[in-house]
Amino acid sequence: MKFSNWLLLFFALFGIPAAIKASEGDADPIYRDCVEHCELTGCVGSECFQLCQFTADGNISDGQWYLQEPLYLKWKHWDCSSDCRYNCMLTREEERRVFGEKPIKYHGRWPFLRVYGIQEPVAVALSALNLAVQFQGWMSFFILVYYKLPMMHDQKTYYDYTSLWHMYGILAMNCWFWAAILHTRDLDVTEKLGYSSSVTLLGFGLVLAIFRAFSLKNEAAKVMVGAPIIALVIAHILYLNLYYLDHGLNMKVCSAMGVAQFLVWAVWTGMCPHPSRWKSRVVVFGGALSILLLIYDFPPYWGYVDAHALWHATTIPLSYLWWSFIKDDAEYITLIRSKKDE
Repeated sequence: MKFSNWLLLFFALFGIPAAIKASEGDADPIYRDCVEHCELTGCVGSECFQLCQFTADGNISDGQWYLQEPLYLKWKHWDCSSDCRYNCMLTREEERRVFGEKPIKYHGRWPFLRVYGIQEPVAVALSALNLAVQFQGWMSFFILVYYKLPMMHDQKTYYDYTSLWHMYGILAMNCWFWAAILHTRDLDVTEKLGYSSSVTLLGFGLVLAIFRAFSLKNEAAKVMVGAPIIALVIAHILYLNLYYLDHGLNMKVCSAMGVAQFLVWAVWTGMCPHPSRWKSRVVVFGGALSILLLIYDFPPYWGYVDAHALWHATTIPLSYLWWSFIKDDAEYITLIRSKKDE
């Protein structure tokens, strides 16, 4: 996995500033008073909310069965407190807009507009598109190596990294799936699943990058490289899920693995005479440039499209080009090895 992909999947999840628990909007006394009043009365101005007839765990506050929370709302995990925060945020932002003030963040997030309970609908849609691109790339790679390219007499592929790229494709799809879920609703469980899937992909990508860049064939060498990285990933996931969801530590671990992958692929693309190395270079530098969208963060236009959502859009063509490079690599290696067998 190259530089852009660790950026694609690392920032897809960590671009959501979940670790930032306090923002300018949280400290706004008008907003805080609105939330406190809403949690007591169930209303913001003249608008009242059905969910405030329930306790935070979804139980009926007055015991009436016909007031039970709908299943689709239980799935989205909205409750009275979150609805109060959301509607007080919208009310306060409208007041700020009237006075010519710029939008601010609340609880680490820009003031997005929900669509059917989805917190960041554009980011969710773009994550789904990234998932589709990963699926298309993986399937086209599968068809290429098993049905279009020549195979050895024992029906094995000439390409040594076939199974590794299959695993990569599955992990990438899993990671984008949980990125979409996390953008839909950031709960403790979705954060754990999102971070776990991301660090798994990053760790596996680092192993794969080393195997491919250095053409490791010896099983002992593969174990010496892969075992420590896999052990680190497993230990980190267990720590996040069973002990403490440490956002800062998680970012450090993912950053370290991402930088390591960048160095491996940067050296490889600079030295290897691969006919399709230009594709990997475009993805590397394209991914680096796209990070400017995250550095120069800005509030969402029309309440839906912020810098992070636009960054998600850039990852779609980069992912498509990366899978194109993977397929070219499979053809290149297969051609060389099949000629030797003739």
